[in-house]
Amino acid sequence: MQIRFLVAAAALGLASSAQAQPAWPAAKPVTIIVPFTAGGSVDATARLVGQKLGERLKQTVVVENVPGAGGTIGVSKAVQSAPDGYTLVLGADSPIAIAGLVNPVSVRYDAMKDLAPIGLVTTAPLLLVARPGLPASTLPEVLALARAQPGKLSYGTSGIGTVLHLAMEMIKERAKVDIVHVPYRGGAQIVTDVVGNQLDLAMLVSISAIPNVVSKRMKGIAVTDAKRLGALPDVPTVAEAPGMKGYELVAWTGLFAPAHTPAAVVERLNRELNEVLASDDVRTKLGEQGAVPGSGSGASFAAFVEREQGRYAHIVKAANIRE
Repeated sequence: MQIRFLVAAAALGLASSAQAQPAWPAAKPVTIIVPFTAGGSVDATARLVGQKLGERLKQTVVVENVPGAGGTIGVSKAVQSAPDGYTLVLGADSPIAIAGLVNPVSVRYDAMKDLAPIGLVTTAPLLLVARPGLPASTLPEVLALARAQPGKLSYGTSGIGTVLHLAMEMIKERAKVDIVHVPYRGGAQIVTDVVGNQLDLAMLVSISAIPNVVSKRMKGIAVTDAKRLGALPDVPTVAEAPGMKGYELVAWTGLFAPAHTPAAVVERLNRELNEVLASDDVRTKLGEQGAVPGSGSGASFAAFVEREQGRYAHIVKAANIRE
């Protein structure tokens, strides 16, 4: 009896010990999928945040670039990954909340159902710019020129269905003007064509536009954020123009896990992410990229994405955007 008791007690002790061991994190690396190529702003953000998360979690965090189809291939891979906390994705506005609206046949996931939001990582204002030779220097002047010459002005973005595309279409809808969209594959060629007076207008992420506006290689027309940029205090917001009150649209990134990832894991990641984003060095480095650090709970981030998607759906429908 005594032997049986000791064996049972030992077995119980082992079971209790096993239950006491945290299921996560462990020695296995955490992978953050970036659904774009290496070297871009989303990739840089993922590597910065991933390094700091790894330090706080005391485990390895690696970044895996899975580009293609405007970011939807990388997001799809994250959706299909095991919900164990070891695979995350740094999603951005377009593949998370816009792609399914623009191309519902090809995008087979529903980010709001198939991913668990961990937290908002960054927001970044956009900037409407113009070629140096355009006979307009403010948004009201641009819109007046567009009304006088319907379909003659052109604007460039990095692609159909991007937040840049939607931001300009939102302006066009409000102003009731016809400006032709010219989709590019990347921002570098857009800048070259605007500076070279081959493209009238462009909607760019602020970090790529600011140096060219400061150097007067292109004109800064309007900022899409609710407030002016500190680096360009003389460039008004879109909302300051007549008929544009309340206009606000920004690019954003956020950290997600596959749906059904344990709540305790998601909450732990959210806590650590908020600590990372609150640190001075991370805030400084993100600021150098033209980004504003996010914060808040997973629930508040989910509500943010839902609101953004509602606005995107309105713009996509009004402008009949399809890819």
